[in-house]
Amino acid sequence: MADSLGRRLRTERQFTADVAHELRTPVGGLLAATDLLPAGETEDLVRGRVRDLRGLVEDLLEISRLDAGAERPVRARVPLGEVVREAVARTGFDASVTVAESAGTTAAETVETDPRRLERIVGNLVVNAHRHGATPVEVTVEGRTVVVRDHGPDFPADLLREGPRRFHTGAAERGSGHGLGLTIALGQARVLGAALRLDNDPAGGAVATLGLPAS
Repeated sequence: MADSLGRRLRTERQFTADVAHELRTPVGGLLAATDLLPAGETEDLVRGRVRDLRGLVEDLLEISRLDAGAERPVRARVPLGEVVREAVARTGFDASVTVAESAGTTAAETVETDPRRLERIVGNLVVNAHRHGATPVEVTVEGRTVVVRDHGPDFPADLLREGPRRFHTGAAERGSGHGLGLTIALGQARVLGAALRLDNDPAGGAVATLGLPAS
């Protein structure tokens, strides 16, 4: 069983890398070609679809770099609450953000981390909550912990047991998609030395808890 799982993981990683590199050039060409279309509804539709495809390719390239261990954090000391608020805002989705003050101070926790990767993790968790869960989506920052909770269907049991699988979203009630958002979030968390735990709330809904390491 262990050998079979190892082969499956290696096959998935190689497939991800091969597809991403093969598609990057033609997708770039398609995006440039949209500039030749006359302005109008058709041009907007085609450009939007090509941008979606480019986003998928960039996700695959990011996963292939994470698989290869090629990602390295660029650390800085940043206010955790502000980074999380900015990450949520960049998603374009509605989510409440609650930031608890650090004990004995009037400010939220500051952390030494890679803010770009932290934003990527939080953004992916919020997008996943909206696409595969249901509103309201709530983000809570307390100490060095960030919690993203939705009020939709629970995470599938196999996802909690085995972790997310690329190109597989699990239970149908969690919606459709490529299954890449959580894969990227977990990979970037490992780069930061952080722990990302996926759970289901007893009252219903999926919960993702990101715990950043001590500086």
